[in-house]
Amino acid sequence: MILKSFISIIVSKIIIKLSKFLFKGGSNFPGKIALKIDKDILFKAAKDYNVILITGTNGKTTTTSLIYNIIKNNGDFVITNSTGANMLPGIVSCFIENFKFKKSQQRKYAVIEVDEANLTLITDYIKPKIITVTNLFRDQLDRYGEVYTTLKKILSGIEKTPYSTLVLNGDESLLGDLSFPNEIVYYGFNSSTNGNKAIDINADAKFCKNCKNPYSYEFITYNHLGNFYCKECGYKRPELKFSVESIIEQTPTSSLVQIDGNEYFINQPGTYNIYNALCAYSIANTLGISNSVIFNVLKSTSSSFGRQESLTIDDKEVKIILVKNPAGFDQAINTVSLDTRKINTAFLLNDNYADGRDVSWIWDVNFEMLQNLDINKVMLCGIRLYDMAVRLKVAGLPQDRFTINETYDSLLQEIKDCSTPTVYILATYTAMINFRKYLHGKGYIKKLW
Repeated sequence: MILKSFISIIVSKIIIKLSKFLFKGGSNFPGKIALKIDKDILFKAAKDYNVILITGTNGKTTTTSLIYNIIKNNGDFVITNSTGANMLPGIVSCFIENFKFKKSQQRKYAVIEVDEANLTLITDYIKPKIITVTNLFRDQLDRYGEVYTTLKKILSGIEKTPYSTLVLNGDESLLGDLSFPNEIVYYGFNSSTNGNKAIDINADAKFCKNCKNPYSYEFITYNHLGNFYCKECGYKRPELKFSVESIIEQTPTSSLVQIDGNEYFINQPGTYNIYNALCAYSIANTLGISNSVIFNVLKSTSSSFGRQESLTIDDKEVKIILVKNPAGFDQAINTVSLDTRKINTAFLLNDNYADGRDVSWIWDVNFEMLQNLDINKVMLCGIRLYDMAVRLKVAGLPQDRFTINETYDSLLQEIKDCSTPTVYILATYTAMINFRKYLHGKGYIKKLW
């Protein structure tokens, strides 16, 4: 190893330890320093790993967690960027933190969540064993643009690594008919979740990627995902290697499904988490891991931080759900709708860089569905709480149940004062992160990351 690489790793390891001790985090800064010293450090730090990259709009963190746990429970050595630091500096930090100067003959895996726009930066240095793409939805329009722009960013990363196996969501119409030499494995649903065949006016990618005519569907799972086909040019969903054959039961906390002839209990709710579990199942099978290991992990793995995370605040059962775009928000509302009890809701809306500065997307969310729920209290917080209040008022929620909370202290007190015990918190990314830090400081969350 050349001197600058050695210095890069040593300095970064010191900063990682200091960051954890002083700030209880700091996943990106050590990587930035390492890259300043040696711009090629990722190649050196990651070269001994079988790397699996997970990208896409929704589901990256949960899918990464499931794959990591499956490989770990299979008895293999595996690392992951569990804090969700999914840009180049954060990924560099992850590999350097786990870097050992002493060589090992042990087979090693790295399961790495990657920001869509950063995939092409990562594949400059890493030639992964597997790349998976979960889905493509409008998200942070000021940063990514429309889904077609995001697709180009992802494809530019894939084309640099032709020997990687691609494990792709076949129900995502943007991911079919790719002209890459890579081995491609598709997963998806062979069962309708609700019998729906009509695409919503606000759905993404409604038009054929080849001839631009509108898609038809055998069924839609949600948004634009499903068994699609084009009547004009014949483009249709690719053949699936792994599939959900039926959804046996869905509850506010879990799902029971049949995948390739076997029943699997998924310890996380919602159709989108069935997709995440199916993706993890597909990758595990591609790696040759037994179904018994997959079964046990899907049954036992709880939600990642801020993704359907459950905690207790005094006598209140609180669930934090990350929402960051119309498709994900609609699915979160669908999941909350499975709860038939009298519930309380909190909506935390921020417009920081990591959330997207433009919050007009909330008008594409079907908040009107909330009218069908038995909601006792509607708590509002975050930088753009008044925008959310206006949207919920227009959606028909009774204004006399709204509480305006400009501080986390106020929000916490409102949660404690709820007359019924169930509270759902739907929060954008930085709002979720900051409120979790606040709750950690108050002792309600023991593990920050």
